[in-house]
Amino acid sequence: MTKDLTPSQLVVLGLIARHGPMTPYDLKSKVESSVGTYWPVPHAQLYRDPPRLAELGLLREDAEEHGRRRRVFYLTGAGHEALREWLADPTTPEPETRNPALLKLTFADLGAPGQVAELASAQAAQHRRWRDEYRELRARLDPHAPDTTARARLLTLGIAHEQGYVAFWEALAADPEGTGEPGPEPGSP
Repeated sequence: MTKDLTPSQLVVLGLIARHGPMTPYDLKSKVESSVGTYWPVPHAQLYRDPPRLAELGLLREDAEEHGRRRRVFYLTGAGHEALREWLADPTTPEPETRNPALLKLTFADLGAPGQVAELASAQAAQHRRWRDEYRELRARLDPHAPDTTARARLLTLGIAHEQGYVAFWEALAADPEGTGEPGPEPGSP
């Protein structure tokens, strides 16, 4: 069953499993504050997926009869089972990377001299900002929130990822004709 579910549908199941019943608007807010930084889900998708998951029996829908007529979605037993099945499978598809800076770097030799150093300096600065933002977010995690451990893991990975980019871009900015291989870490033999 889970092989037929899209990543955005799995996001919906996971968020409702973690946070309880939600409207599509609630899902939009939770995506923005959780997976949205590395797995963006279009808002329209968050309005299409819950009814589809309800048709599959993975969610149950309650619609208000009066007022705003909000649609609230609850995880069913089958939804819990589908989520458990997906989580139990350690395999994942290969990641996709669509990084405009890497695309530009691919063809940098066709540009004017000095552009590699400028690109590298700008990218190093951007990745330092992201790294520092992730560090700040990790420091501010609420230890009592239900997703603290998951968020701490992701932020730790994000910090390491951004630090790798910082090291690469800084090395390339210092030596634009080189490969971008960072020198030894300070204090290492």
